[in-house]
Amino acid sequence: MKGRNAIVTGSTSGIGLAIARALAGEGCNVMLNGLGDANEIEAVRADLAAAAGTKITYNGADVSRPAEVRALVAAARADLGPVDILVNNAGIQHVSALADFPDEQWDRLVAVNLSAAFHASKAVIASMTERRFGRIVNIASVLGLVGAPHKAAYVATKHGLVGLTKSIAIEVAETGVTCNAVCPGMVMTPIIEMQVADQAKVTGLSPEDVVKEVFLQNQPIRRPVTAEEIAGAVVFLCSPAGSGVTGTTLAVDGGYVAR
Repeated sequence: MKGRNAIVTGSTSGIGLAIARALAGEGCNVMLNGLGDANEIEAVRADLAAAAGTKITYNGADVSRPAEVRALVAAARADLGPVDILVNNAGIQHVSALADFPDEQWDRLVAVNLSAAFHASKAVIASMTERRFGRIVNIASVLGLVGAPHKAAYVATKHGLVGLTKSIAIEVAETGVTCNAVCPGMVMTPIIEMQVADQAKVTGLSPEDVVKEVFLQNQPIRRPVTAEEIAGAVVFLCSPAGSGVTGTTLAVDGGYVAR
């Protein structure tokens, strides 16, 4: 994988940063993307570049805006070269009963969780197929495989992301390009910490009980999956060993869907 060029959306923290770090550790040049404090992001970028010895750049595109997604891909080509690996990781959440679910939050989740992956994949696919190599990995969720209450938009968009994955994979199956989805179980990231607080409000449980009784209730290993475990799955799918795997959903979920 040395010298491959990768984009990882939503990679300034959490799972995305772990994926970027793992790909860089395998010799990839990586474009980071995400929102946050500019000084903190630059520190992350510089540290990752120093540790990996590869080229690490950053683009602050808001992936809810199609034009900015296209600009992100164009910037990666200009800074790194042809895009070999695209990891659509950016995702957001809103927890609410359906009757009270804000319309604007539905639209926002669709834009970030699903439409951004479509626009980014569309922007890279022609070059990948022309060069007969490419890896697209969509970070879905265990909730892309099963349902859950109070998360209508998140569940719907993650199911949609799984469907998008399968469609892309079949379309480019003979071109050397693969497309897969990784479906994490409960991972303790900043977005999950916010979900814990939101669920505590909805259910009346303490944050500790939310983690134990809600998030880990159906995760047989009874611990969060780590961001590094998710990153390891992504590295496998992008590596030569994963070249025969396409159109699949790889559940890194602590046994959640085994029940």
